[in-house]
Amino acid sequence: MNLEKLTRIGCIALGVVGVIFLAIVFASGDDSIKMAAASGNYGAITPIIILSQIILLIAIIVTLIFSFRGIAKDKAKMKNALKSAGLFLVVVIIAFLFSSGVETPMRDGKVLSAFNSKLVGTGIRVFYILSIIAIGLMVLPGIKNSIKK
Repeated sequence: MNLEKLTRIGCIALGVVGVIFLAIVFASGDDSIKMAAASGNYGAITPIIILSQIILLIAIIVTLIFSFRGIAKDKAKMKNALKSAGLFLVVVIIAFLFSSGVETPMRDGKVLSAFNSKLVGTGIRVFYILSIIAIGLMVLPGIKNSIKK
């Protein structure tokens, strides 16, 4: 049996299980699900949530396996992937160095530590830096083309 047939059978099996779980949810009805959830019983919804998590996990694993396999086959792709990972690491380090951390009280009474506050600031700065780079990479070629004409 080849990989395509196995994939097709797996997809059909997961689809059938999903339809069965969906039928269970529909058969339970909104009111009974709400009443059961109010008492902490999520029995009708839990199987479909677990199935969706399993499907997401399978999709992530398959994507990573085929991506890494494709990268590992070609040395040029491997070199570019390592360069990109290194540049991303440089962006993260720069964002971490420019972030400051302050202990912050949260709404639930807990306190966010200074280091965790610095990590939050790092994530925000990484997002801003990568957004600026992406916008620049989209806008600069358009500007160059308009100048040449």
